[in-house]
Amino acid sequence: MLVVLGLVLGFLIGWYIPFQLPFAGAKYAGVAFLAGLDSVLGGARAGIEQKFDFTLFTSGFVTNTLLAVFLAMAGDVLGVDLYLAAVVTFGVRIFQNLAYIRRDLIRRPASEQPTLTDLLNS
Repeated sequence: MLVVLGLVLGFLIGWYIPFQLPFAGAKYAGVAFLAGLDSVLGGARAGIEQKFDFTLFTSGFVTNTLLAVFLAMAGDVLGVDLYLAAVVTFGVRIFQNLAYIRRDLIRRPASEQPTLTDLLNS
């Protein structure tokens, strides 16, 4: 229930408080978003494998995001599109994690399929 409340609250804040990201920051926000999505899907995969560790998830989330933004900034200073390395790396990992999650859900017997309530409460 707390997860749903947080999602609704976050949506409402984003909807009613106008914020425009400057064009110069779009590249950094993009790689940070990919790094965060990679960490979230990695955490979901670890949860399916019964190996989830919150400390590991949190440190990976922060480290991946900061490293991706640092690569983008260093690339701007050097005049090289280093952010593409982060985009490709996180893109590949995102698709790998999604593929694993999809395969796991498809291969489970119908009696073991998680419901939406199970997913939100875990």
